[in-house]
Amino acid sequence: MADGANMKFSMFSVQDHHPRLARTLTQFYDEIREQVMLAERLGYYAFFVAEHHFHDYGIYPNPAVALAQMAAVTEKIRLGPAVTILPFRNPVTVAEDYAMLDQISHGRVELGVGSGYLAHEFAGFEADPKNKRFQFDEALTVMKKALSGERFSHKGDYYEVDDIQLNVTPLQKPFPPIYVAVLRREAAYHVGKQGNKLMTVPYSACDTFEEIGPMIAEYFKGYGESDAPAGDRATITALHTYVAESDAQAREEAAAAFDLYVETRLYAKSQVYDDIVKSGLALFGGVDTVVDKLVRLHAIGIDHIALLVNFGGLEDKLVRACMERISAKVIPAVKARIAAA
Repeated sequence: MADGANMKFSMFSVQDHHPRLARTLTQFYDEIREQVMLAERLGYYAFFVAEHHFHDYGIYPNPAVALAQMAAVTEKIRLGPAVTILPFRNPVTVAEDYAMLDQISHGRVELGVGSGYLAHEFAGFEADPKNKRFQFDEALTVMKKALSGERFSHKGDYYEVDDIQLNVTPLQKPFPPIYVAVLRREAAYHVGKQGNKLMTVPYSACDTFEEIGPMIAEYFKGYGESDAPAGDRATITALHTYVAESDAQAREEAAAAFDLYVETRLYAKSQVYDDIVKSGLALFGGVDTVVDKLVRLHAIGIDHIALLVNFGGLEDKLVRACMERISAKVIPAVKARIAAA
């Protein structure tokens, strides 16, 4: 059962697609649907999918569509984008999409939002990346107002809304949990200062495992200076993950797939399998290795891990075996270690 003491464990995939492999796009979509059903059976807290455009790095241009399918084949697991990119869509439309999804799923949406970072996506949407932070902040304000169900108007630098009210509002009130994604350590403070929840991928935001703690601390510091209720503070930390019976077996089964995944990342920073094992910014290795690292993450205040298990065309049977091993061996051991401490 995927329920470690004081820690939540979720599944997450960017859904990078590799046409030169034998697996077709349709087959990949089918595999992901089956994996979310397995994640629910194993007791994982949530299943997250990414939004990407115009490149095989990610094949969910609209996560809400895929998540609606997932909602139809599950009953308990929470579902969400990690993230939906607000500058690429009208925030009122985003609010409508996820309000409807929250109703369809009976209140299971976890809503990750971000400003985007890939140059080709901004070019494809004819959006200016120089303004993305300001546009994102305004879009988030509009989206929250729309999701809350209130009748409102808004006139800003990027959006203008004249006296509207959504006819479909979320089941969760005032709206689903909203997490703001950051790819830079210094941004974590500002997310906290705004009273928002935090979502981060240390692979992108940090250079070493030791930098994760200070980044989370910056978020906590900012949140402490906000007017938001202390009980609403929350983080999700996403880490590439592959757990085998030993470190050597993990490398044998997952290194090639992870290195292929890295090839599709469209910005300068990249760490192949051996690099990321050295930096510590992934959960790769045998059961004991990963348990030790998760206990250390809990000690620095991380209470929700999103496990990036499906990457680089990794065979479905290996993804599923990893999910089962984490549930059966890793999480119980983490739970016992945390309880003992």
